[in-house]
Amino acid sequence: MIRPGDSLLHYRFLDTLGEGGGGVVWRALDTRLNREVAVKFVPESIAGSEDALARLGREAQALAALNHANIVTVYAVEEAEGRRFLAMELVRGETLEAALPPDGFPIERVLELAAPLADALAAAHERGVVHRDLKLRNVMVGEDGRPKILDFGLASVREQGAPDDTSRSTAVTVTKPGRFVGTAPYMSPEQTRGDTADTRSDVFSFGVMLYEMATGRRPFQGESTADLVASILRDQPDPASTLRPDLPAEFERILERCLEKDPSLRYQSTLDLRNELESLRRRGVASSNDRGPSVAVLPFADLSREKDQEYFCDGVADEILSALARIRGLRVASRTSSFRFRGAPMDSREIGRRLGVRTLLEGSVRKAGDRLRVTAELVDTASGFGIWSKTFDGDLEDVFSIQEGIARSIAGALRVTLSLSEHEALGRPPTTDFRAYDCYLRGRSYYYQYRRRGVEFALQMFRRALELDPSYGRAWAGVADCYCFFFLYVSRVEENIRQAEAASRRALDIDPDLAEAQASWGVAISIAGRDEEAVAAFERAIRLDPGLFEARYFYARHCFARGDLRKAARLYEEAETVRPEDYQSPLLVSQVYEDLGRRDMAEAARRRGLRKAEERLKLQPDDTRARYMGANALVALGDRELGLEWARAAAAAEPDEPMLLYNIGCIYSLAGQIDEAIDALARSVDLGLTQRGWFEHDNNLDPLREHPRFRALMERLAT
Repeated sequence: MIRPGDSLLHYRFLDTLGEGGGGVVWRALDTRLNREVAVKFVPESIAGSEDALARLGREAQALAALNHANIVTVYAVEEAEGRRFLAMELVRGETLEAALPPDGFPIERVLELAAPLADALAAAHERGVVHRDLKLRNVMVGEDGRPKILDFGLASVREQGAPDDTSRSTAVTVTKPGRFVGTAPYMSPEQTRGDTADTRSDVFSFGVMLYEMATGRRPFQGESTADLVASILRDQPDPASTLRPDLPAEFERILERCLEKDPSLRYQSTLDLRNELESLRRRGVASSNDRGPSVAVLPFADLSREKDQEYFCDGVADEILSALARIRGLRVASRTSSFRFRGAPMDSREIGRRLGVRTLLEGSVRKAGDRLRVTAELVDTASGFGIWSKTFDGDLEDVFSIQEGIARSIAGALRVTLSLSEHEALGRPPTTDFRAYDCYLRGRSYYYQYRRRGVEFALQMFRRALELDPSYGRAWAGVADCYCFFFLYVSRVEENIRQAEAASRRALDIDPDLAEAQASWGVAISIAGRDEEAVAAFERAIRLDPGLFEARYFYARHCFARGDLRKAARLYEEAETVRPEDYQSPLLVSQVYEDLGRRDMAEAARRRGLRKAEERLKLQPDDTRARYMGANALVALGDRELGLEWARAAAAAEPDEPMLLYNIGCIYSLAGQIDEAIDALARSVDLGLTQRGWFEHDNNLDPLREHPRFRALMERLAT
């Protein structure tokens, strides 16, 4: 077994870069040329396999035939001490799978990546090489942003003496009939059947990649390999534009042609595919959305002197967005889609293209004493020029009439006719008291800290809001959320369940169509063990507000605690889609992926979540939840020491936080520190965390399950 510091020939091995069924890749120093390289071995478990060695040789032969800027370069095939390996170009960066945002890349970036990849694929096909295992994980994006295709271990190469018909990219050796070769989600129909696979099979796989790059989702789905294969053979994927309305019609047409079931209907030359992508990229892309007026509301800027009113500015923008979303003739981008452009260094035209909207509402808020100034501007995203703008001055309690005035002005500027019910809805404020509204917004900002002290402050704010306006439904839902948190992570006493149910029921009595109230009710009755009612409440919350993060996030946690892993994975994915900046969903779903055997997806989710946690910590260094969840990802990804350093920093900041201690236990367990792990878990239970379902189903705790102390802890949780 090779370890860091070992040497073979003139290669000194530094650390592993990755491992899969096809090989183990090390970062190594070529001491002869004093350069770092990537060294690929056959996995030790199959190092003696003739098939495995043949695959390594096939990869060397394929790469040796190619010389392209977007294909990794092979330097040498070496053999030492009975081990055969490849020395290749070291690409510093991340896989395309790890880099992929939850809802896909902007279309401009899709084309920046796709055109050179298609060119590289065309070059391979011209040289008689069919890749046969194209997928996002087999593309590296270097630090310079350039993509490179990797892993030609399953490639077929034209046999010596075969005709070199470079005029047709399909004149290559084909897959042996009857053999199942490739990675299931990216396989062409002919590959799944074990039929002949030529370059047009690569075109289909490339189409799957394009669809995933543009939407964040694969075009074919299935809970098992058999279901997935059936989908590839039978189903027509949903148009990508249903997930991304801003995709141009021409890109949609390219996708459809790549994903034709019949190979004769796909691009017959990869060069033609490359030319169409390059042409679209050079012309620039325009949204195919021509379905009437559309708008995105960006977060309003805080112009207060102290710069401490972001929570209030977001609340103002959010209320305007919600009001506009109730207008049937107007398409409004979701809050999570538009708010992620907070502070983005791009102009309104670029943001409009990415969101697929014709107009943007930008604004600012200044609070000074009891006075308020709100400035709003509606911008045309095609020209970048303003359509309408106005400054509103008033007292703080005028905020609701200001929000209503802005919403009505937008509707008028976009020439949208309001129905009588829409007129009435715009004039219906969330509460009759500005002070209650301000307390509610503060409460939500505290609640999202997701720690005991923050939730205690949140409860105070929600209760203060209700003292000012007892009929404020959202504040009642906030109270319910706080008591659910206390039951799950502070004190498992019946009083917390009773308070949560009472508050959420009061919210529903005030407004049964309030999505936040339905979600809060779902959590309350979930922890009370009323599973079917909880599912119905979560489902109704999602129907009422498809963009409500909490409904999907807490529904996912409900499913996980009850062992429904596939549904939990899907809901975490959806939660991340509606709130792309959230680090929790990708880090939690990574564990679910592991339980489901989806290790590649688990690693990609961890890397994605870790990046988001790091971004969060740059903005809020005292966010201990981001710190300990990021620590878990670091340890799971192999950076044990840094992960433990993060964990200790989080524990030192809040040594008596039950939820934090539970997660510290998980991190120590992953790191192999068994006694420390059980100590942390036991202390979390002492302090009130008794969520038995997490102890039962969390795979982080698998190393502890046979330990007598852990068994005793589980018995204690059962009582």
